[in-house]
Order: sequence, then structure tokens, then C-alpha cells
Amino acid sequence: MIDKSLEVQKQEIEATEDAERTRECMCFTPRADIYEVDDQLVIVMDVPGADEKAVDITLEKNVLTVNAYIEPVEVEGFGLAFAEYEVGDYQRSFKLSEDIDREKIQATIRDGLLRLYLPKATQAIVRKIDVKANNN
Repeated sequence: MIDKSLEVQKQEIEATEDAERTRECMCFTPRADIYEVDDQLVIVMDVPGADEKAVDITLEKNVLTVNAYIEPVEVEGFGLAFAEYEVGDYQRSFKLSEDIDREKIQATIRDGLLRLYLPKATQAIVRKIDVKANNN
């Protein structure tokens, strides 16, 4: 049996006064996990239905913005009678600190799972300093 209290619903992006969408479809904020490893941050986002051609990532004024454009799939000869899952675009933005090396940011996508690799700048990487015995 599935515990319904653990289900996570998609959250639609709220319209703001200073921005207007140019596509007439719903737009959702994708859930994201952020992992920190020694020399980089990794952001993992669910963008089901997106592939490398449908994802647009921009970096402007320290804000990394991800847009994934999803085209609804229509099955020829059938009409939708009931839907539990709404289809729409995805948009999410992250404000980056100066600790990220902007020139080396990379992204991969596979099976609707987008991974962003944000390498730390050289000055932000923690360096271990060895202590040696002084035998004087």
C-alpha cells in the first residue's frame, strides 16, 4: 500500500507583475536536490518529458535559470477522458555565490533527470594542509 501522505504535488509557478509567459501552457517549479562534494555542487532536478533539445540554461547577473519546454503528447485517435498528471513547462532559478566557477558549469540530462555541475572556484576549494613533525 502506498502512503498518500508522502506524495509530492507539482507546484505551479505564480505569475509576477514584471514577467509574462509567452507560451500558453502551465509552468511548474521542478523539485531540486543540491549536493555538495569536495570540489563542486551538484543540482539534480526532475523535468519529466524534457530532453537536451528542450532545456535552456542561462547565467545572467549571478542567476542561473533553467527552462524546460515540454510539448504535450497526444495519442492519435484518442481523447483524454481523465488526467491525474498535468503537463507543462518547468522553470527554476538559483542565485550563485562568488564561490562558483561560472566558466566550468556543465549540465547533463537523462530520462527526465537534469544534473547541473557547478564547480567551486579555486579560492573556494578547501585545501588540507599537512602537519609535519619538527625534530629539532
